[in-house]
Amino acid sequence: MSTAAQAQAVRAFNRFYTRRVGLLAPRLAGGEFTLPEARLLWELAHHAPVTAAGLSKSLQLDAGYLSRLLRGLKARGLLAEQGHPSDGRQTLLRLSPAGKRAFAPLDRASQADSEALLGALSAPQRDALVGAMSRMQAMLEPDTAGDVVLRPSQPGDLGWIIERHGAVYAAEHGLDTRFEALVARICAGFVERLQPEREACWIAARGTERLGSVMLVQARDPATGHARRGVAQLRLLLLEPHARGLGLGKRLVRQCGDFARAAGYRRIVLWTQSALTAARAIYAAEGYQLVGSETVRDFGQTVSSERWEMRL
Repeated sequence: MSTAAQAQAVRAFNRFYTRRVGLLAPRLAGGEFTLPEARLLWELAHHAPVTAAGLSKSLQLDAGYLSRLLRGLKARGLLAEQGHPSDGRQTLLRLSPAGKRAFAPLDRASQADSEALLGALSAPQRDALVGAMSRMQAMLEPDTAGDVVLRPSQPGDLGWIIERHGAVYAAEHGLDTRFEALVARICAGFVERLQPEREACWIAARGTERLGSVMLVQARDPATGHARRGVAQLRLLLLEPHARGLGLGKRLVRQCGDFARAAGYRRIVLWTQSALTAARAIYAAEGYQLVGSETVRDFGQTVSSERWEMRL
């Protein structure tokens, strides 16, 4: 699809969405406020005290238009002002008690409208919709990762790890389904042998959307399967393509190091490929060293397999 056709699709979606959530109405449903007024009230309820200049920048509103909106809210007794502690030329704005009372039912109504929108969908559909919204925000605002958390794995996460490893590595490196099968075996072994005080899996998540994963497990002898005393292994580091460049890979790798130290491990080992340059850069920056490599035929491709380790 050409860029022009894609732009037409974006415009069509914008028309659908503004109609679907009622943004074209002169007043928000059940309220006395326009959409810009309601958005200002929300900002003042959550980020006050704030200057008019700060509001103009965060909301990308013309200063003159914003000034008229603020005058209207002030005339209705909804704003309170205070002097700026370090700049006498500026005034800090916040909601007055009347403003807080006016905002509360507006906020409840907006929450109810959103819940009603989702209520007609099944649980998987709700997850898919909210995940798509999160992906849109991440793509359009790629420099914001502060709302991404590293959480322990939950039911459903291991299936996602298997599916995404299979899909991403096939698309980017041409690995066949045997690699996906390997990831499935790793995940199964994690569940069967899990010792929570010494092993863990983390998911990088923005709301309900999964953006990445990593595991730290006890390293095992490949021939006997016996645990290697004092040695941990980092496994299944993955980031969704649209979540790269936000520092999440570094956060996931560092989480493994912090956990390993607290668990009493003496070193961490890992396996990777030379083609995974971004991951290799993260490992090197965190203190891992390349200790061995060999060219092998794996998963339908000839690859340079590497072993890295870090002493703790």
